[in-house]
This record gives sequence, structure tokens and C-alpha cells, in this order.
Amino acid sequence: MVTSSLSRLVDDYLADCRARGLSPKTIKLAYGYPLHHVLLPWCRARDIAEPVQLDNRVLNRLTSELLETGGRRGKLSRFTVDTYVRNINLFLGWCRREGDIGDVRAQPPKLPRRVLDVLSREQVERMEDVARNERDKVIVRLLADTGIRAGELISLTPMDLSEQGRDRFIKVQGKGAKERLVPVQIQLFRRLQRLSKGRPSNTTSDRLFLTLQRRPGAGHTPLTVSGVEQLIRDLGERAGLQKRVYPHLLRHSFATTMLNRGMDPITLSRILGHSSLLMIQRTYTHQTVGDLSEALLRALATD
Repeated sequence: MVTSSLSRLVDDYLADCRARGLSPKTIKLAYGYPLHHVLLPWCRARDIAEPVQLDNRVLNRLTSELLETGGRRGKLSRFTVDTYVRNINLFLGWCRREGDIGDVRAQPPKLPRRVLDVLSREQVERMEDVARNERDKVIVRLLADTGIRAGELISLTPMDLSEQGRDRFIKVQGKGAKERLVPVQIQLFRRLQRLSKGRPSNTTSDRLFLTLQRRPGAGHTPLTVSGVEQLIRDLGERAGLQKRVYPHLLRHSFATTMLNRGMDPITLSRILGHSSLLMIQRTYTHQTVGDLSEALLRALATD
């Protein structure tokens, strides 16, 4: 097969990702799919047999054809093409460091600037107010005031509540099995402690957040990501919010609020568990029309 050398490099690269502790889901979908289902088939169709055949002009044709003709299932959005190209470039960067290829990369498409939808603090409070029990109220507040992911929330245990002098933290198991300490306000920390002490005794789970209903023969079981998603969606509807509400929206909202209140991006990236500032720069440095208006009025008021 003409792309056997490239295929071997892809396999070696994904093995390197596994050795670095990346989750199987991340490797399969984020890293593996653009290589196995986009790059390699495209190269086979063009008799590109060796990595050295990939130069900037060839790779730019890949980007342009993805934009013009799409993928296996038809038309692709610019954001999807951007995701594919960026992950292909990560692979090419690894190949360069391994000495298998020169300094080449595919040109990502220019993306339209999107205003990321967020929740105001008042809307978060409305969601907490309509929650019918303390567990659900704490979940809303924890997602909104720390920016942790739903998967990180459901993995918390009572042992992850930590006090260090006057500071309170939760120990979060993030992506790639990386642990980090996330600061928590004292009021929320005390609520987490009370929730921990009130956990039902008929459970074998060490998780902090459990289901409200008992399962026959299993007692109260750990809450799942889909359970958190359903909960947040229902609370958004009950609060009368005219938008789709989901756990990651609370993460976006937390990041936006912190940036608007002057938190520096480096601190924010550490709290959110990003390994670099790239995600902050690409995702969270947006401003809503209201933000821009407020900034302008503040500036004019100083005259």
C-alpha cells in the first residue's frame, strides 16, 4: 500500500499519545479520526507514499479540498475543517521532532468570528433557585463558580475536599489523568462538606454526587455525565431561560466572567486545567456586544 510509511508513523504517533496518558476517547476522536479518516485516505487517493512528499503546497490543497468538497458525509463547516487541520498539524509537528519530515504544516481556514453564548450571574442564580434539592443547587453553583467539566464533577469524592490554611480547594482529576487544585469559596466549600456528610449510607460508591433514587440491589449509585446534562437542561427550562443550557455553557460563562473581572489568562488557564493559553486565546477571549458597550461607556466616562 502506497501510504504504508505514513500509516506506520500515524500508529507510532498515536502510541506516543497513549504513552503520554491521553484518554482513549480523546485519542480515538480528536487525534485518530483526522489522521485515519481524513489525511491517510486523501494521501492514498493521490499516490502520496512517503512523508517527505508532504510539503506546504500539498497540505494546503488538503485544506482547500476539505472546504470545497467536504468529507465522507458531505459538506464540512469551516470549524470542522479547522479542527481536522489543527490535529493533522499536531501530527506533523511530532513527525518533525522525530526527524521524519521537514518544517511543514497545513494552512487552517480563516474562521468567522463567533460570539460565544454565555449565562449571566443572574441566570445562574435563577437556575439554582428553581433546583428542588441541595444536591442540584450545589451542582449548579460548583459548575458556575469553578468552571470544572461535568466529567470532573462526577468524579469528585469526599476526600477531594481540601483545606490548606485559609484556602479551600477541590482536587480535580482532569483530562489525561492530570490532577489540579481548584479554589472554592468558603460558603460553597461548607455546602460540599454538608453534602458529603449527608451521603446515604446504603451505597458502596465513594463518589460525592450520587443519584437521588435507589437502584434495586445497588442503593444510590454515582451520578453520570448524562445525568448532569439532563439536570442542567431541565433547570434551564424551569428557570425560563430561552436558550439551550448544558454543563459546558457554565464553564464558558465562568471563564468569560473571570476575564471580564480582570483575572489574568494564565491564572484562568490553570483553574480550567488547560495545558497552554491557546484554548483561552481561541475560545474565551470573545466579548459579547454588551461587554463591548460597557467597555466603551466606561472609557467615555473618563473624559
